[in-house]
Amino acid sequence: MNMKPVTAIFILISMHISQWSFGQCKTYKLNKKSDTINCTDFQNLKQGKWVTRVEENYGEPGYQEAGFYKDGKKEGEWTRFNLMGDVTAEEQYKWGYKDGICRYYNLMGLIREESWRATNPKNPYDTVRAYHLDNPDKYDLKIIKVDASTVKHGTWTYYDPQSGTITKTEEYVIDQLIPAKKAKMIAAKDSSVFKSPADSLAAANKKKPPEVLEWEKKHQKKKIKVRDGATGVN
Repeated sequence: MNMKPVTAIFILISMHISQWSFGQCKTYKLNKKSDTINCTDFQNLKQGKWVTRVEENYGEPGYQEAGFYKDGKKEGEWTRFNLMGDVTAEEQYKWGYKDGICRYYNLMGLIREESWRATNPKNPYDTVRAYHLDNPDKYDLKIIKVDASTVKHGTWTYYDPQSGTITKTEEYVIDQLIPAKKAKMIAAKDSSVFKSPADSLAAANKKKPPEVLEWEKKHQKKKIKVRDGATGVN
């Protein structure tokens, strides 16, 4: 069979990439598209894309999660699903710790938006704003040593998932709850990228990896018992 040169080159490159990927892994799996996932390198460190599944155990609900590892630590965006395939969490990681905006859902929509800051293990110092107690609009920049691996830092927002309205906001600086102008924070959050709980869930569900979609397709007729619509995330 004759093969066009461009097609032949593409196949050879694809084979080379696949062999290179396998060569970096002590253990690995292949998904439906023959992509390498769940790679453990020869130093027994998790690398690249991972999709894991935890079954229900002793009354605790099971879940699936998908994201990336770098040298054995979570890195970038991780998405968690319940065993019915509904998104329950979107978390950001750096150096293996939560860093940035993390969102949590129940079956009705967005319930909480958290803000975290991870500490670089190689440089445990950070520059933070030290607000004046008599005037929350004024602050000084201070360099401090951060002992924790990750700390609450920024605005935490709590939602009514049915209406999408904000029920409470909190402002943190390196794990310290500080006074804040509640009305100003609410007005800022009203222009959030998520217009409603339904919109937030729709956006999150678009990120389902093919491994989760494949499992859902195989088990769509199987009824899975769940306790309630809570995320299971504190």
